[in-house]
Order: sequence, then C-alpha cells, then structure tokens
Amino acid sequence: MPKNISRNKRGRPAVRTAAGPRTPRLHSVKELLRRRAPALTQVTDQATRQRFWSDWLCHHLPTEIGARICGVVERDGTLVIFAASAAWCARLRYALQELDPQIRAAAPQLTAIAVRVQPRS
Repeated sequence: MPKNISRNKRGRPAVRTAAGPRTPRLHSVKELLRRRAPALTQVTDQATRQRFWSDWLCHHLPTEIGARICGVVERDGTLVIFAASAAWCARLRYALQELDPQIRAAAPQLTAIAVRVQPRS
C-alpha cells in the first residue's frame, strides 16, 4: 500500500480570504511626492540660498577671487564659503573682511562667516 504524501502548510487555505493578509497598496508618484514635500522644499530653499550667495559674492568680489569660489552653504546661521585652494582661501578671507558689513546687511540672521578649502573629491 503506497504512503500518503504529506502536504506542506496544512493550516493555510489554498485561496486567500477577504480577511486574510493583503499585498501592500500601490501608491501613485504624486502621492509619494506629496508625502515628501517638506524634505523637497528644504532642498529647493537651500539651493535657492546657495544660488543667491554665489551670485552676490561674484558681483561684490573682484573677478579673480570670485572665480575661485567653489561653493557656498548657509547652515545654522553661518555662511560657509569654499575656496579652490589654501592660497585663494587666505585671499578670500581678507576680501570678505571688507565686505562684512554689506554681508550682514544682506542677511541679518547670519552670526558668522567661515571660509574653508574645498576638499578634493
């Protein structure tokens, strides 16, 4: 007499019931973006501020120094300006000392201005 074949997962029905577990609901791209709106607005605001400071500094600094600015970041009340090299960083510091009152007038919320060398990638 042949042996009976044992079935795996005996307690589980072959067809899902309405009350059983379901697959996660798919979301539209629009709905996903709406959930992430605060993070996206923060990124766009930061990009706008960077563009503003880059344009402002290039307009107010001498041409040879303005061309050596690699990036500008405003974070926690500090304006951080990145220079291409240590030599340009020193020149930029001296030039910014003269522009300090104008920078503070353009953005009164700033508490400090820092100049750093852009790290090599």
